[in-house]
Amino acid sequence: MDFIRYAEAAAALLNTELPDVDALLAHLERREWLHPTVTERDVTALRSFQTVLRPVFEASDRGDVRAVVALLNDLLIEHPVTPMISDHDPSDLHMHVANRAASVSELMISESLMGLANLVCDLGATRLGLCQAAKCDHVFVDTSPNQSRRYCSERCSSRANVAAYRARQKAAAL
Repeated sequence: MDFIRYAEAAAALLNTELPDVDALLAHLERREWLHPTVTERDVTALRSFQTVLRPVFEASDRGDVRAVVALLNDLLIEHPVTPMISDHDPSDLHMHVANRAASVSELMISESLMGLANLVCDLGATRLGLCQAAKCDHVFVDTSPNQSRRYCSERCSSRANVAAYRARQKAAAL
């Protein structure tokens, strides 16, 4: 199980609007094997999960370690995760979230929670953030060595840097 990838997938899920099944299918574009089982019920469950997951990122962004841990523990109780050893490549045994008879939403929620819980334990509870760009409400996972990430994407980073540059140029011209 690539816990960082699952944690980043949790952030991507929060950054995705899910008005309908088509939006969820688009979000799962690289996981085509899940497409046939996606239902409206999955969309509803994932929208609900987005609502309860966002406070984890907000608590992390403000450095509230106790809240991050408490919120994740509550979600882990509400959505129990079943890990399993994957042997699809016998030379590379690794962990996956079990998907036996689980819905797409249950699988995605389990992956998100396992990824975030492991990331918090391995890298710390303040590695989740809110984009600092104006007019952006996206979240991100900060895996940088010095925990310096402030934006959800290169696009937001570039826009913020250009805006700051223009503001400095304008101030210098006065």
